[in-house]
Formats: sequence, structure tokens, C-alpha cells
Amino acid sequence: MTRFFTAPDGARLAYKDEGEGLALLCLAGLTRTMGDFDYLRPHLPPCRLIRMDYRGRGASDWTGAATYTVPQEAQDALALMDHLGVDRAAVLGTSRGGLIGMLLAALAKPRLMGLCLNDIGPEIHRAGLVRIFDYVGRNPASKTHQVLADAMPRNMPGFANVPPARWLEEARLHYTATETGLKITYDPALRDAFLAAFDGPPADLWPLFDACAGLPLALIRGANSDLLTAETAAEMRRRRPDMIFAEVPDRAHIPFLDEAESVAAIRAFLAACA
Repeated sequence: MTRFFTAPDGARLAYKDEGEGLALLCLAGLTRTMGDFDYLRPHLPPCRLIRMDYRGRGASDWTGAATYTVPQEAQDALALMDHLGVDRAAVLGTSRGGLIGMLLAALAKPRLMGLCLNDIGPEIHRAGLVRIFDYVGRNPASKTHQVLADAMPRNMPGFANVPPARWLEEARLHYTATETGLKITYDPALRDAFLAAFDGPPADLWPLFDACAGLPLALIRGANSDLLTAETAAEMRRRRPDMIFAEVPDRAHIPFLDEAESVAAIRAFLAACA
């Protein structure tokens, strides 16, 4: 069941809190919602699964482009943990969520049990950002979920052996059907926030990755990812030889997380956190 809490600035943010045991805080990608982890949920060992919609996404309040930043979203994640009385959590971060996780490791390390990164690292390949630039904040041309699902195999290079039913699930998860066609499930102003970061000087994120020292760490990479290069993943592994690592074949950015390789890595990560 979706619930809501109020952030310190008054924003009403949506979340789900399910199960018991080790707290696993799942943080979604840039334009995504907590539904991104629906595929993974049946494969998790017993744990307390906590998910949220960032401000401007899903069922959460739209608060304007200036607030759609990684630092703000990190503060919102901590506010959710405070609201739930969770002192420490293992964090699973998909793409944008992984950046938030690394920032939390730098700013609030005692609140983390460990960090699992889904297809993200401290260097973000420009080609992947350009692809996101092309679609963020824009409604798809397809008028129905089925038409969009049929087009996804062509529009998602790097993915293979994905059943048609999964593409339809993806279309329904990330777009809302209306009388005038499909609509994005987030504030279009997110595009302005993304462009502001896209046009700014590149940031050195390696200190954030290095801030994870001492925490259990895992990395899942889509073998065909255009956002996290093999070279960056190799450097991450060099710096953290103990890091759990899985590369998922037939996946680009981002793995769905119910692939056998993803599930095995996440289970090993949770065991390390416990």
C-alpha cells in the first residue's frame, strides 16, 4: 500500500514499507518510480523493503525543477528513514538512485549498512546522458501501451531476449494512458533540472565512491550499458577488490534486477550487510 510522509519543506512524498527484517531502501532512477523494484521483490530474501517516489515523480508532490537534485533527494531519503524510525538501511540504488546512495555514504555513512549500485558509477558516459536528454520530460509519440511496447525492442538498443510481456509491463509502469495518448509519470520540469546538470561542468564523483570504504558494496552492470562503461566498472573493482560484481548479458541501461545474475548479486550483498 502506498503511504505518504511530509518532508521538512512540506512536500508530500509517497513511499511503501513492506516486510520485516533487514531494512533495504530502494532508490529508483531519474524518471522512475518505486514500481521499478516490483520485478525484484519476489526474489528477495525476507527483509523490510522500503521504496519511495522522489519529489516530482509518481505519486509525490511536484515541487519544481530547482528541487529535483541529488542532494535534495538524498535529504528526502534520510527524512523517510527518520519518519519510519530506521536508524540504518542497506541501499539499492538504480542509476540516479546509486548517485544518491554514494552521496549518502559521503554525508551520512552511519545510516548505511551497505550500498548496491545498479548500472551506475562515479563516471557517467556522455553517450548515455545524450540518450536520456532525448526523451526526458517528453511524452511518447505512441498512443497506447501496446503500441509503445511493440516499439521498445527497436528503441532500446542493447537489450535482447526480453519477452514481449516485459515490454508491456515497462510501458504500463512508466506511462499513464489518457484520452489524448500516453503521458509520463513525472513532472515535465524534471527536464529543466536534468539540462541544468547536463550543461554544467562534469563533477568528480570518485570521492563519493571512495567514501563507501568500509561498507559492503555491490555493482550490477548491464553488459551493453551506454552509461556505465566496462572501463569505469573495472576501475571501481580495482579500488574495491571486495566489491560484489555481476554483469548481466543482453541488458543495457538498466537491468530489470530479476535476472539471475542480478538476483544472485543482491542476495550476496544483503548477506554481507547482515
